[in-house]
Amino acid sequence: MNERGLIDLRSDTVTHPTAEMRQRMFEAEVGDDVYGDDPTTNELERVAAEILGKEAALFVPSGTMGNQLGVLVHTQRGQEIILGSNSHIFVHEVGAAAVLSGVSMKTLEFTGDLPEVEKIESAIRAEDIHEPETSLVCLENALSNGRVVPLSTMREVYDLSRRHHLAVHLDGARLFNAAAFLDVDVKEITQYVDTVNVCLSKGLCAPIGSIFAGPAKVVKRARKWRKLLGGGMRQTGFIAAPALLALQEMPKRLLEDHANADYLAKKLEEVAGVSVLSERRDINMVFFTIDQDNDTLGQLPALLKEEGILINGQEKNGEWRWVTHKDVNREDIDRAVSSLEELLK
Repeated sequence: MNERGLIDLRSDTVTHPTAEMRQRMFEAEVGDDVYGDDPTTNELERVAAEILGKEAALFVPSGTMGNQLGVLVHTQRGQEIILGSNSHIFVHEVGAAAVLSGVSMKTLEFTGDLPEVEKIESAIRAEDIHEPETSLVCLENALSNGRVVPLSTMREVYDLSRRHHLAVHLDGARLFNAAAFLDVDVKEITQYVDTVNVCLSKGLCAPIGSIFAGPAKVVKRARKWRKLLGGGMRQTGFIAAPALLALQEMPKRLLEDHANADYLAKKLEEVAGVSVLSERRDINMVFFTIDQDNDTLGQLPALLKEEGILINGQEKNGEWRWVTHKDVNREDIDRAVSSLEELLK
């Protein structure tokens, strides 16, 4: 339950900063980041680069900006990028790759959204005057469908990209969840990509911000693109301070969210008519369906909200998604599932 007394299962983006984060914000030493003299932000970027195993890092306001920087620095107008048909860059970023970078997007249908090397290789354009040039492969880990991409797959895609002289950008919005599931250091994942975007305001609980990381010369270009996009900020230390704490301290508690999601899945399975999609239970998301055909389903978000429980509506494919995070404990889960069960009766 959050500080407003609500049980919020919509996403891990709703996490509230910890008391220590708020104190760090109050005490933050700041400067003008456009001039490069905000010490807290500089420290955040140094630590982030070290943790992610990259030469340099850049603090950005959002994951969408981080991903679009990944497209901008690796492409030229008229080129083409390869990515999954359900990827965040394609589905949830307002067509920004086409608008900002002027690239076309070759989307591929992967089984379970897990990248398939053969399909990626077949999508790489030949040197043909009639075709756009392929320049970039975009991956996600963890996937938005709740699954984690194996390290072996990451390596295979990276090796393929190297053979074809393509860059690889990783949307690692929930990278630390993926690392927790795989029980590896995040560097074990990021070694197979050129650049990476990591969201700090989801399960890591920072109030604002993401990190874009990669080679120093690439990050230097990204910094200029960030300015063009309106991301040149001033006294960023006030938001970099909790972001630094999120990066250093919060990954260690993500397994608690995963365990709570396992608990949530188990409790949901006990509700008549509810079927949990157990094959997608890698991280802190629980996807399920409800075998009922009545008006109650459409009203569930509003009905549960009356009881102080926030959920998203049913997705187009008929699925529901509930997400665990720092502000959801097992007592909250019991209450939410019990309320759902009563409404379905």
